[in-house]
Amino acid sequence: MSMKKHPGILKYKHLGIFTQNDNVVFLKHDCEVSISEGFEALTRIRVSTKTNSIVASLNVIMSDILRPDEIGLSNTAAEKLNVTDGDMLSVSHLETINSLNHLRAKIYNNKLNYHAYQEIVNDIIRGDYSNIHLSAFITACAGERMDVDEIANLTKAMVASGIKLKWGKAMVMDKHCIGGLPGNRTTPIAVSIITAFGLTMPKTSSRAITSSAGTADTMEVLTDVSLSPEQIKSVVENEGGCFVWGDAARLSPADDILIKVEKALDIDSEGQLIASVLSKKAAAGSTHVIIDMPVGETAKVRSRKGAELLKSHIEVVSKDVGLNTKVVITDGAQPVGNGIGPVLEAMDVLAVLRRESKAPIDLKERALLLAGALLELSGKVAKGDGIKVANELLESGKALNKFMAICKAQGRFTEPVMAKHYHKVHSEKKGTLIRIDNRKIAKLAKLSGAPEFKASGIRLNVHLGNTIKKGQLLYTIYAEAEGELKYALNYLKAHKNIMTIL
Repeated sequence: MSMKKHPGILKYKHLGIFTQNDNVVFLKHDCEVSISEGFEALTRIRVSTKTNSIVASLNVIMSDILRPDEIGLSNTAAEKLNVTDGDMLSVSHLETINSLNHLRAKIYNNKLNYHAYQEIVNDIIRGDYSNIHLSAFITACAGERMDVDEIANLTKAMVASGIKLKWGKAMVMDKHCIGGLPGNRTTPIAVSIITAFGLTMPKTSSRAITSSAGTADTMEVLTDVSLSPEQIKSVVENEGGCFVWGDAARLSPADDILIKVEKALDIDSEGQLIASVLSKKAAAGSTHVIIDMPVGETAKVRSRKGAELLKSHIEVVSKDVGLNTKVVITDGAQPVGNGIGPVLEAMDVLAVLRRESKAPIDLKERALLLAGALLELSGKVAKGDGIKVANELLESGKALNKFMAICKAQGRFTEPVMAKHYHKVHSEKKGTLIRIDNRKIAKLAKLSGAPEFKASGIRLNVHLGNTIKKGQLLYTIYAEAEGELKYALNYLKAHKNIMTIL
């Protein structure tokens, strides 16, 4: 095959460049194909084998790492195309993306129908949208620019975009927390209680978006969470429930793409929040859902009025997509439990399940509240008896036994291990702890390395209302590396109001 006869054909060379989840293609600045096609740096182009293709952003190489007749790919792009050194690849201009017309309409605050959202979601999944396009879509939907009909349309489009699990059960339980509250790791406890009762609860969770840990990040400390749909079904058939990462299960795949950009932008708009949560629930085959909505001045939902509006929208959209959903509004004034970060939160979960004397009582009570509400929603437990039944399952050890069985069915159970680097923060004065800034303490945990470094984070020693002595230990910052600990300490020096003591 002559390169002159086929100017769009180039030989693949492995470069070993990691770009997270971005597809990136590398061409030499004097590459004949690039020049003839008029490609420029950051152009989105299609790269193809005989059987597969992807869309990637072009980076131009000025050094001799590539020859003019060679093409390089980021590790992610190479894995998607399943190519090895020497394979021949073709490059071409990206076809017109018709759904960008809908995106532009949304930017100008026009209302989109289901068909429009379906086209946008499908193009996102195909990889046709660059990060610029994704950022524009997320921003255009933020700031209450979607009405309840649009939220329902986006939710249904996201459900239709991926695999939908079916369990052959009339009732499949689920729960979710809106977020914004560090350490609020009630899900593993609730799943253990619900499945110990005998109900089915296949829990799929996201990784952290803007927080220091998501349920999937925390559970990955203890067991394998990247299970295929087939593996998930096997675990659920045997144990009645699971704790898995939704992305690995390929449920609502557009959501996981959007989440990564939302995390970079630090945006979590109401419309896409609802679509994200409910599309995952519907795709997971859930029928009955409890949603924990913490409300507080530094939580994600800051006012009771905003909470009631969001609750109304969630319940309307839930009904539209066939879910029986109840929203439970909870206190969001401070972190839940003692740990903030995957390992530290995993330790809290185990302490509650093991009924240890030092287990965080607030985490236990909130988990029982939500598990009890879910038991009552099922109709299998009388109204008002949910917390009592949930507590009996916890105190008897049945919930712990079920938790361990699920972990082992998913591949392993591993005891969490603390990070070796730490810094203790003591009070500079005496008084009463009247305020904890959830956002700032979560950022402090993130700067220490969480959730990427699982053992990084914060261990709290005090809670709101505590009487504080001068010199008393308030919390400890943990890090897996000295560099991350320094980042956290630099932030701490500049933000003395993470905790307010008067």
